Amino acid sequence: MTIIDKLKIIRIFSGSTQEKLAKELGVSFVSFNSWINGKSKPRKKTEESINNLYFRYTGQRDIPEDPLKAKKLIILNKSKRYKDVLGKIVKNSDIYDQFLLVLTYHTNKLEGSALTENETMAILFDNIALPNRDIIEQLEVKNHQAALQYLWDYLCLPSHKINEVLILKLHGILMNGIKRDAGIYRRHGVRIVGTYVPTANYLRVPQLMKELAEDINRRTDDIITHVSNIHSRFEKIHPFSDGNGRIGRLILSAMLLANNLPPAIVKQQKKRFYNSCLKRSQLKGDFLPIEDFVCDSIIEGFKVLERK
Repeated sequence: MTIIDKLKIIRIFSGSTQEKLAKELGVSFVSFNSWINGKSKPRKKTEESINNLYFRYTGQRDIPEDPLKAKKLIILNKSKRYKDVLGKIVKNSDIYDQFLLVLTYHTNKLEGSALTENETMAILFDNIALPNRDIIEQLEVKNHQAALQYLWDYLCLPSHKINEVLILKLHGILMNGIKRDAGIYRRHGVRIVGTYVPTANYLRVPQLMKELAEDINRRTDDIITHVSNIHSRFEKIHPFSDGNGRIGRLILSAMLLANNLPPAIVKQQKKRFYNSCLKRSQLKGDFLPIEDFVCDSIIEGFKVLERK
């Protein structure tokens, strides 16, 4: 693994700025910035300090050559520290509410919502109706809140299974009062705005979703690869007339929670990169970028879980 890769992973897992990390290493911001951007290389002694800092934030002494493999190992090791990730969320009101906020705010923002984070918070927790804001966008906030709460309650059931019934139920909640076909697969053609990715013929949607649901519950040795593949496939099928992005991210988080990992927080600031990673997997069959993106989104989830 290169110095650049190490420094980027340290930044992601620490959540610190370049300035703070430079201070921890006892170097200038200019030097740190030059290293992380590949403009220069640190001296051997400083490389040892970087390795020690890497161990401090990741728990990995033996550093894999592949940065993606390293992220996966760190994530799985962090997961082992928790007996029940979902249990910790539902038993701690501050963590519960923070996930409600960040997941709802960012997923709606990704779909074009004009609501700010503070406005989303007021709608979620104070049940305030904002007179100068679009009523549909406000309803989308409450519906997403209801969908998340239903999902978490469902996943707490001993016999829970992520299947078509759950997916349709979540869509019904999400689009309640917004779309007449809430909870129903589309019966017409659609396209993904801003991309040339072909969506499934609506006549094939039921069969494709049946196959997808079966694959969701397939056992795998690499959960990150598995959930990334399912997420990409779901978005390409685009089974609903609206709400596909939000439902896809709910399914992604459901699969992660079912495997004792926190929900993936896909931040709205990374919308373009997120869409680019999905497009690459759907058109070129290259899933490595979306796997790496999902890893980073899970790390954001860990930060909420750990109150960072």
